[in-house]
Amino acid sequence: MIPEPFVQELLARVDVVDVVGRYVQLRKGGANLLGLCPFHNEKSPSFTVSPTKQFYHCFGCGAHGSAISFLMEHTGASFPEAVRSLAASVGMVVPEENRSPAQRAASQRRKEEVSRHQQILDTAHAHYQRGLKASPAAISYLKQRGLSGSIAARFGLGWTGGDRRGLAAVFPHYEDPLLVESGLVIEAEDGRRYDRFRERIMFPIRNTRGNIIGFGGRLIAKGEPKYLNSPETAVFSKGRELYGLWEARAAVRTEGCVLVVEGYMDVVGLAQRGIEHAVATLGTATTPEHVQKLLRLSNKVVFSFDGDKAGRRAAWRALQVCLPLLRDDASIRFLFLPQEHDPDSYVREFGAEAFRASLAEADPLSRFMLDELASHHAMDEAEGRAACVHEAKPLLALMPAGTLRMQIEREFARLVKLTPEELAGMLEAAPETPPHAAAHDARQGEPDYAEPPGFMDMPSEGFVPAEPWENPPGEPARGARRTQQRSRAVTPMAKRLLRLLLAHPELVDRLGDQQLEILEQGPHLVLVRDLIALAHTSGARHVGALLQAADPAQELTQVLNSLSTELLEQEDLPDPWAEWNDALHRIELETIKAEQSELIAGGLRDDASRLRYQELTRRLALLNSAATR
Repeated sequence: MIPEPFVQELLARVDVVDVVGRYVQLRKGGANLLGLCPFHNEKSPSFTVSPTKQFYHCFGCGAHGSAISFLMEHTGASFPEAVRSLAASVGMVVPEENRSPAQRAASQRRKEEVSRHQQILDTAHAHYQRGLKASPAAISYLKQRGLSGSIAARFGLGWTGGDRRGLAAVFPHYEDPLLVESGLVIEAEDGRRYDRFRERIMFPIRNTRGNIIGFGGRLIAKGEPKYLNSPETAVFSKGRELYGLWEARAAVRTEGCVLVVEGYMDVVGLAQRGIEHAVATLGTATTPEHVQKLLRLSNKVVFSFDGDKAGRRAAWRALQVCLPLLRDDASIRFLFLPQEHDPDSYVREFGAEAFRASLAEADPLSRFMLDELASHHAMDEAEGRAACVHEAKPLLALMPAGTLRMQIEREFARLVKLTPEELAGMLEAAPETPPHAAAHDARQGEPDYAEPPGFMDMPSEGFVPAEPWENPPGEPARGARRTQQRSRAVTPMAKRLLRLLLAHPELVDRLGDQQLEILEQGPHLVLVRDLIALAHTSGARHVGALLQAADPAQELTQVLNSLSTELLEQEDLPDPWAEWNDALHRIELETIKAEQSELIAGGLRDDASRLRYQELTRRLALLNSAATR
């Protein structure tokens, strides 16, 4: 692992303007620089880079981050690769954290294993491509499906042939264990080996960097299974990958939308007719990892499923997976084609424009969800509406708090003839999470921080996290249940402190014990304390560095993302330390008044409470006196 202090030193040396400027033409726009966003298609610039705060933000698609995150998102580099690239540009050598010889050896073995897997898959792919060129039957099949040679070449399509050990022609050491581990060869119980894929059109599956990580194969004759995927390997996981993502990346930005279909042939067939922003799940149900990857790619996602019962079931499962990851700034829609069609057959029969017209009329998630719920019950009867509420409660509870959830709840309340308040009261009853959604609801509740009367005004609006939390591999997505999870309220005063610290992280170096004690007493200052700790431990000294150091899974990161956008338009303060002291002064005054109110409410019945009240009165007088000087 790369030590965090090195990352912070690197971010202190590189200039995000120089890094972004290699890929985006920037022009001066006040204190910041503007350009056309490289992450989505736009005609007028909404992409802003701050040279003083060292981060970028797109007001169109929400792309946001430091010089490191820009390289990762724009070039597909991993975090270590982005750090090493930036370090080389400023003459720094990336150190490695102290690890034991065994750890270093294991890491090296892992790198060599991945490299060897890659070589094997690339060799097999070249073999399959040669096989396609030499197979009239496979070429004829693709032509019957309306595919040209250029589209086959673009997607790297191939053909296996029918030989049970066809790969032995390019892998003389057919007994190599890595052929089995790479998913290309199967070893029977008696030890005999044979190719996994035979008599199939081969679709190479690439990761976000364009490397082949697996294959999908389709029979062109009758037989089962019609489609066959590579198994789980060291470099391939069906639940995390999407077919066609690499090929579709540019079109997704141009279209401002990503289309999700069910099959390889749907992706290729649509691309043949100019609809190039489609990707497909790999023969598995939609997973939280799929949805997270899609929402990072675009803030508009359209799922297109077959119009039959199986297609609607698949769509309903996808909807349930999407619920915990909904955002107010993202649109998820569902397109249902006629029962006899899939996207490939539809576009071949009716053409690209007809398909695009259907795409424009795709149902929003809210409509599909409410229509589907209503279809299960007799909505003209009280009993049917009650059953509908019972079914909907755990689904609504999965959705994160925000405007979209509020809108859906209000529409549902009208549907079941309840007032929004009545429905909200029912949802407070902590409904049971349905079994299919349990994996998405692992996040446990956070405490509510009860605020003393009048303490720092009312909570500020707009600080419910808008972005989904990124999950480490293997961890479930974090759902949002009304009764189990509430974002910490960010009051106006807390927001003021967070803004100051984010714009001037150097303030943490001047904080004394008395100020830290005041901050400890504020129940709504938890995020402020978290930010102070982050600045201390990371050593970050500008906005971009703080964003890079923040843990994506923490609520603080979501708040910082929102605040940093506001800072783009904010002038630097002439005396941030004076602003900080004024804010702390106000917090201490409010805290004292709140404690005095509690003592008075208790009746000041004993000597200890009366003595405490007198101490607070003296402190209050001292603070008021200092404020008038």
